[in-house]
Amino acid sequence: FRKQSATHSIIPHNLKENDIIEMFREDIYIMKVVTFGEIMLRLKTPENLRIMQSDGFEASYGGAEANVAVSLAMYEDKCAFVSKVPNNPVGMSALSEVRHYGVNTEYMLRGGDRLGIYFFEKGSDIRNTNVVYDRAFSAFSLSQPSEYHWENILEPGDVFYFSGVTPAVSKYVEDTVRSALKYCKENDIQVICDLNYRGKMWSKEQAQVVMRDLMQYVDVCIANDEDFEATLGIHAFDGNLSTGIDQIDTYKEGMLEITRQFPNVKSVTSVLRNMHTVEEGDWMGIYYVDGKFYQSPIHRVHSLEAVGAGDAYGAAFVHGLINGFDPQKTVDFAISASVLKLMIQHDFNVVTQEDVFKIMNSKNTNLSR
Repeated sequence: FRKQSATHSIIPHNLKENDIIEMFREDIYIMKVVTFGEIMLRLKTPENLRIMQSDGFEASYGGAEANVAVSLAMYEDKCAFVSKVPNNPVGMSALSEVRHYGVNTEYMLRGGDRLGIYFFEKGSDIRNTNVVYDRAFSAFSLSQPSEYHWENILEPGDVFYFSGVTPAVSKYVEDTVRSALKYCKENDIQVICDLNYRGKMWSKEQAQVVMRDLMQYVDVCIANDEDFEATLGIHAFDGNLSTGIDQIDTYKEGMLEITRQFPNVKSVTSVLRNMHTVEEGDWMGIYYVDGKFYQSPIHRVHSLEAVGAGDAYGAAFVHGLINGFDPQKTVDFAISASVLKLMIQHDFNVVTQEDVFKIMNSKNTNLSR
């Protein structure tokens, strides 16, 4: 997963320009992370109003894999986001928003009639955050596997990232994910999957049929909270978010069980939480690799907006992998990025590597304000 250097220390003086270009093409290929999923228009109620109370909404854009791509671009990693948006002002606005942060959008498809929407209602104290999806018949959900030419998008040495949200969008998209994963397996392309179960999109039974099949292609797995049981039928968490960290031993057993049932999976990582209210909680990360567990410090946080923290964790974890961080540094960096996202509005975690290191290297893990 390490990046290769983009410079040679010595270039022979007698090489012609075309020889140098070819040398860089063949020997100095810089891996990119390709994320595949749906970007949506996000409409948020103001001032903690409920959807039925609001007469206006704040507009922004987001979606699991788009969020990950933006984070990686903020860390100055080479990344590309692949999706389909309608060729109208709304679709172009979504595309422009991702591109604004440095994400490569050259592989994006344009067409179809509508961009998916999700309505966001921020919770407070004992009232949970609520999301309402309006994404049926979106351009992405109706896109066909034949529209995505993976041989033109992915190269050996790349990393492919997707979440469990994506195959849940539609049967068409599920088939597209499967074709991408088969291409990855045939061409030495590492696959990272965030299981990311969404009960509003499909049932546990549907999720398990699909995700257990797709897991044969996965090299690195991210599993949080109910993801283990909902998507793979593996017990790790009892559903009580107020005692997630207290259940660390069952999480560890669930992580080991993933590697036993899917031996192609080389490592598993998870976020554990003790949530006291919607806004107050303790967060930590654990990482299993090479037969050993690594645990981050526990961060106590008061969150501004609890959305996108899982994607922030996944992106920071990938950043650690591709930049050669050791396992402890990787999980520490990932959880620091995740809790930092809780202080940032909208879906994208617009922080730099240096911002994350400041949190990671701080002696004070109480981030309450």
